[in-house]
Amino acid sequence: MNQSQPKIIVLDDDPTGSQTVHSCLLLLRWDVETLKQGLLDDVPILFILSNTRAMTPTQAAEITQEVCHNLKIAIAQTNIKDFLVVSRSDSTLRGHYPIETDVISSELGDFDAHFLTPAFFEGGRITIDSIHYLLIDGVKTPVAETEFARDSVFSYNHSYLPDYVAEKTQGRITAPEVVRFTLKDIRGGQIDDQLLQLTGNQCVVVDGESQADFDLFAQAVLTATGKGKRFLFRSAASLLTSLAQLGQQPTAPEKMSSYKPTDKPGVVLVGSHVQKTTQQLERLLEEEEVVGIKVDVVRLRDRPAAKDIILQETLDTVKKVFEAGKTPVVYTSRQELSFTDIQQRLEFGEQVSALLMDVVEGLPKSIAFLISKGGITSNDVLSVGLNLTSARLLGQILPGCSVIRTEPTHAQFPNLPVVLFPGNVGNRDGLVSAWSRLRFS
Repeated sequence: MNQSQPKIIVLDDDPTGSQTVHSCLLLLRWDVETLKQGLLDDVPILFILSNTRAMTPTQAAEITQEVCHNLKIAIAQTNIKDFLVVSRSDSTLRGHYPIETDVISSELGDFDAHFLTPAFFEGGRITIDSIHYLLIDGVKTPVAETEFARDSVFSYNHSYLPDYVAEKTQGRITAPEVVRFTLKDIRGGQIDDQLLQLTGNQCVVVDGESQADFDLFAQAVLTATGKGKRFLFRSAASLLTSLAQLGQQPTAPEKMSSYKPTDKPGVVLVGSHVQKTTQQLERLLEEEEVVGIKVDVVRLRDRPAAKDIILQETLDTVKKVFEAGKTPVVYTSRQELSFTDIQQRLEFGEQVSALLMDVVEGLPKSIAFLISKGGITSNDVLSVGLNLTSARLLGQILPGCSVIRTEPTHAQFPNLPVVLFPGNVGNRDGLVSAWSRLRFS
């Protein structure tokens, strides 16, 4: 690690925030020794996968506090002086804000500012004049007008970020109090002095229309950090590219089949329910070389005791498809279920995830790859299904879709490439493209 460059510590609320970088460590445990391993790694950025987006607000606060408590100890013991902290979350503004940034500030303390930087260019999310947009078929759509703003857990009403901040902080931070860094400010080099004047954990929202905008912003941030300023970010993934400055990944996306440990088929696991995932799944199931295996979650909801039966039926079908030389695509039924409250919805999500992780643990040992579709699903695949403590990121197989590989010593799946495919990333052919690059050498 370049000693003049601060360590970039990312607390990621699902495992997909590393989708624009490569070569770094993803930590799935946060005991002090594991954190020290990440802090001392040569690569200037590390990710701590807390998976808090899948949790209740109380759980999210408790986990974030635990991570930060241990992080404070690990930073002291490794004598890391300069660091930036990133609370990485969803580019469509879903997540536990301001809970997580509040806890981080409380535990690690004395930040001069926290920045909201939700632009994610690989996924078609941009911020202009402090309004956050999704590009849908090339059309700029204010994010509050999309399905993501109606999320049953993380709903919101505003695309103009100062209003979003006021809404989420319930007026603790008012819209006029929020500092705005516009494209004109960033491109005109006007933010350098403003950064030095920030104090008292001031909230700042930042425009971004292209990676070049974030490159300019990141350079100004790194300069200010070198002058003693302490900053916290609530960010999507694209800013991390500009902060880490890692260059090209070692193996090109179209060459990633070289990571396969066998020539047999792989497995695709689909948990995400957003519309884009469903479209990609439907497209993948059109391929002759794949066979869809539906896990009926309504059956699980209505008869929780049937879990073991559903599991065995699923694994028997996976084995049959795999032995026929085709790719099993295990996916949850697509209909949106209704629940009496958020707590019940989250608890049922945990039941579904537990079933899917039992499926992962029961997969044939000679699979060539695993594609995990959905952020929460991917986190559980790494931490539960594969029982990893940490993983090294290889890079991206598609824009926004990371690939890690298990260690050669992994008990069940040594050297297995695993694709972490966010639910809301990629075009209709995205899942087919990732599968094709791994399936066909």
